[in-house]
Amino acid sequence: MNRPMRVALPSKGRLSERALELLELAGLRPAFAADRALVAALGDDFEAIFVRAQDIPEYVADGAAEIGVTGADCVAESGRQVTEVLDLGFGRCRLVVAAREESEVTSAKQLPKGTRVATSFPRCATRHFESLGIPITIAPVSGATEIAPHLGVADVIVDLTSTGSTLKVNGLREIGTVLESTARLVANPAALADRKTRPLVDEVATALESVIRAQEKRYLMANVPKDKLEQVRAVIPGLSGPTIVEVLDSGTWVAAHAVVDAGAVYQTIGKLKALGAQGILVTRIERLMP
Repeated sequence: MNRPMRVALPSKGRLSERALELLELAGLRPAFAADRALVAALGDDFEAIFVRAQDIPEYVADGAAEIGVTGADCVAESGRQVTEVLDLGFGRCRLVVAAREESEVTSAKQLPKGTRVATSFPRCATRHFESLGIPITIAPVSGATEIAPHLGVADVIVDLTSTGSTLKVNGLREIGTVLESTARLVANPAALADRKTRPLVDEVATALESVIRAQEKRYLMANVPKDKLEQVRAVIPGLSGPTIVEVLDSGTWVAAHAVVDAGAVYQTIGKLKALGAQGILVTRIERLMP
């Protein structure tokens, strides 16, 4: 490959900002040559190209980009052959079937044959109803899907939702889930099989994974009584046990260092205080690999 490895990124929308933030934390900050540029350098070995999230599976499958960041929903709808390398965890949403609030239907399984379905995900919708044994008629739309049942364009819709609030505001309610989606790092299968490009794919995946792991953890340090070490170990087991450091000029205290779950920090501090710990310090972690 006589060019930098290309990374396809969403140009706008719900995934774009978070993808750029994650890459920057991983040490891959895009360097744009000009405002609104659709190409940017990512260090010496990588180059970002910015396209619609729904087009990224196409670019990656065709080899125009070796790897890309897009939603699992976009991958499923494209039907293209790409390999999922890493679940990035953000952009969480669901592709659901929704009917009018006043409808007597409570499950997608109850819908009759020939039901008209408004959606911008025709492949996913068709596959889902085929799995239910219900032939449907697709009413393709590209936006404002929620209004279709009220205009008589369709009986139900298949659309993305995060909280369900938009559906409720528009007089709709969920009657089934097609799939759950988050942002994914995907790769071209040939790039993964190539001994020259595979190390670069692994390099990006490892960097991103280290940032994701770090976001869920905190680094905790505390001076603890030496005679309470067994109890301290139970409170802060860390990744493979806490690191214990002698405190100079003290025979009764040691410094305990450990990685703890971010969501349990306040409980951990309380338990350490109960054991007589002092000088407790908690900091964020930039990257973490097991």
